[in-house]
Amino acid sequence: LKPIAEKVAVENTIVVMTCNMGQSELLMNFVCNAKAKGLSIDNVLVFPTDVETKELAEGLGLTTFYDERNFGKLPSGEARNYGDRNFGAMMFAKVVCVQLINHLQYDLLFQDVDVIWYKNPLTYFHDKTNPNYHFDMYFQDDGAHSSRYAPYSANSGFYYVRYNDKTHYLFTSLLYSGDMIVQSSSHQQALIGLLADHSNYFGLKVKVLDRDRVDFPGGWHYHRRNKDYMKKVVKSEIVPIIFHMSWTKNKDNKLKFFQQMGQWYVKDVCIAQSKHDILKGGGTDTDGGGMDGSGDLVVGENGEERKDSLIEPCCLAEPNIVCHYRDKPSKFPCTDKDPIDEGRPSFW
Repeated sequence: LKPIAEKVAVENTIVVMTCNMGQSELLMNFVCNAKAKGLSIDNVLVFPTDVETKELAEGLGLTTFYDERNFGKLPSGEARNYGDRNFGAMMFAKVVCVQLINHLQYDLLFQDVDVIWYKNPLTYFHDKTNPNYHFDMYFQDDGAHSSRYAPYSANSGFYYVRYNDKTHYLFTSLLYSGDMIVQSSSHQQALIGLLADHSNYFGLKVKVLDRDRVDFPGGWHYHRRNKDYMKKVVKSEIVPIIFHMSWTKNKDNKLKFFQQMGQWYVKDVCIAQSKHDILKGGGTDTDGGGMDGSGDLVVGENGEERKDSLIEPCCLAEPNIVCHYRDKPSKFPCTDKDPIDEGRPSFW
């Protein structure tokens, strides 16, 4: 892992993600979405939990580290609901991948695969003029300000960590707290409990990026906040830094909601397909044109174009916008569709 991390780090920072085959479409969308916007993802390091996802991630030009000893027995299927068995099993991967990079003394941004970028978020965290620059850790506000996630309401699917002795100790403690995760069925709840302890006892400085900010929205904004904010986002009147499709039941709904928002950049032929099957099929469909290939194809170490790239077969230059539900935020009115939540009025 050490030589891989040295190669991928930019300004001593690594973007850490973990994924299995069941969530691979969301990983694809993150990559295709970022490339369509011209955003660099060179310092992303993916910890796949199965060989199929490793091959897909590398085909998308991402650097990977497949830890078969630790991850080989984790499920390859997606979680169907929050907190189900597959969801709980993947929490282990989220703990280990962050702990490993932190212990190699890198700053890191951890994010779930259902995050998309409008801008590179590292610019915010690296800005020394930022009045919040002095914190050790930054979390997206989950939105759920309930006692279960008190006192921080920190979302464990998007957070930034500066390496120091305090964060090193925190992630060592989290690794040793597997029983808390199993008992609570929540990596998030266990981590928040440790954040409170380490803040009180050891001076760990934790910043939660308030949910009323406009730049780090997530599922709370999509599903619960007043319509004005999301209308401004889909009309590009507000351009946030990232969007996290949290608070959403499963992958199928996340895909549909990204399509409605105009943030889905993956061709249909690549959904739920292995790298072998995608390349064998040629990746052609009726979704519209793919990436034009100039500078966006995966290249080898010597600069040569790689023939096993998935960018051209899978990535769209323009989003595939599809209406599914009239009551959810959408790029265009979906008034002729049924609501997903019975009795809810049209978003528009």
